[in-house]
Amino acid sequence: MSSRNKATVKAVKVTEVVIPERLYFRIGEVAGLCRLPAYVLRFWETEFPQLKPVKSSTGQRMYRRKDVENVLRIKKLLYEEGFTIAGARQHLRAKTRNDKKQPPLPFPAAASTNLNPIRQGLREILTLLSARA
Repeated sequence: MSSRNKATVKAVKVTEVVIPERLYFRIGEVAGLCRLPAYVLRFWETEFPQLKPVKSSTGQRMYRRKDVENVLRIKKLLYEEGFTIAGARQHLRAKTRNDKKQPPLPFPAAASTNLNPIRQGLREILTLLSARA
């Protein structure tokens, strides 16, 4: 198999990962999902501030869905796109900064005036209910 075919196979494997709907994953489960050894995940925790699994009372690392997505993103940057660890760290930091700079969703100013008839209706219902009691 040529090196080009190997890269294509790796690209397909990373994008095929389906993360189950669960709150927490143990390090072994994340290693299996992401097809990485557990020691790589532990090393990446020291290199990437975005990876912060919580630890259980027994010291077991518990990854959230966001952590698993970050592991997959880091794996893609390092293994597919050819970033160095420092370059991947910088890329993720810049991406987080850009996400924080997004403008907030605009809320219409006239929304409170549209609520007045609803409030009045609720007050009438409350009056009727309190009269029955």
